[in-house]
Amino acid sequence: MILYESLRLYPPIATLTRRANEDIVSGEVSIPADVLISLPVILLHHDKEIWGEDANKFNPERFKEGISSATKGQVAYFPFGWGPRICIGHNFAMLEAKMAVSMILQSFSFQLSPSYAHAPQSIITMQPQYGAPLIFCKL
Repeated sequence: MILYESLRLYPPIATLTRRANEDIVSGEVSIPADVLISLPVILLHHDKEIWGEDANKFNPERFKEGISSATKGQVAYFPFGWGPRICIGHNFAMLEAKMAVSMILQSFSFQLSPSYAHAPQSIITMQPQYGAPLIFCKL
């Protein structure tokens, strides 16, 4: 739940861009071929209509019954993209993150350093502008 919520608030890629390879008509919307379509993942992941009034707050509990329940069945959570062009490494990335966190928590407790300044920025991927200094304590 913590990893899902972290990826919701700070998706690795803030915007997905695709090019329409043919004319697309969906209801009253028409998209001609070769038009670039941008989907601002960061905005969708912070949308209060989807995530509630606390959309900008860290709340891992929203994923306690899974992603589908958290999004009310909508395709509204895709930190690694979606569909046929989803990141090929997304399963490996999630497994690697879970393993790293579980190995750290077996031996250490940690907290943010008082010098931490919250300033996420997007430079190809989302990252902390001033780093994320942590204080580790051996258990």
